[in-house]
Amino acid sequence: MAHLTGRQLMLIAGCALFLATLTVGIYGLVSGLDGGNDRPARTSATPAAPITAAPPAPAATLAGRSLPRTTDPVAYARAVATSLFDWDTSTGFLPTDYTAAVLADADPSGQETPGLIDDVTSYLPTVDQWLDLAAMEVAQSIEIENAVVPDSWAAALTQANGQLRPGTTAITITGTRHRTGVWSGETAESSYPVSFTVFLACRPAFERCHVLRLSQLDNPLR
Repeated sequence: MAHLTGRQLMLIAGCALFLATLTVGIYGLVSGLDGGNDRPARTSATPAAPITAAPPAPAATLAGRSLPRTTDPVAYARAVATSLFDWDTSTGFLPTDYTAAVLADADPSGQETPGLIDDVTSYLPTVDQWLDLAAMEVAQSIEIENAVVPDSWAAALTQANGQLRPGTTAITITGTRHRTGVWSGETAESSYPVSFTVFLACRPAFERCHVLRLSQLDNPLR
């Protein structure tokens, strides 16, 4: 039993390493909704800024992980979750390879892109942490149990008073994050509940859905 606990602690420790880097709170496009931030929410009338920090997914590496071209916000949010949570440190790719697909599909206006870069970075280990996990062949996947518009979103839209672009919505994902790895030559595995909210915009703002921001991990809208 003591040996099993040690194996489990390996994966728990690896998880804790990057959880410590998470940013706090839900911000960006909804920063003004609680009345605690004087910066107005972005509107569809705000002049578009060029996207300067959303490189396309590497064509020869993880191109198969590109997000779907869809107008269905639930299906799109599920794809965002899978793209960020399904990864394998033993394949030779880095965290940026796994976040590239989400960043490539960021807000076409560029308004939310800088914040989204911070968001997705907080969802994966740093490069140094990734290399430590790679030594233990740690891989992760997500089992999505629910993906819905949270009950609080209607009130958030009312409080925004029309300042969010049309077609903006929130999808809260709940599920289980599974990890496997190798500890002392033996396979170890662990599972943890996970929840977060994907903020996205579809029609009529855009012809298809694009990801805007992410909530803090395990601090979703409900």
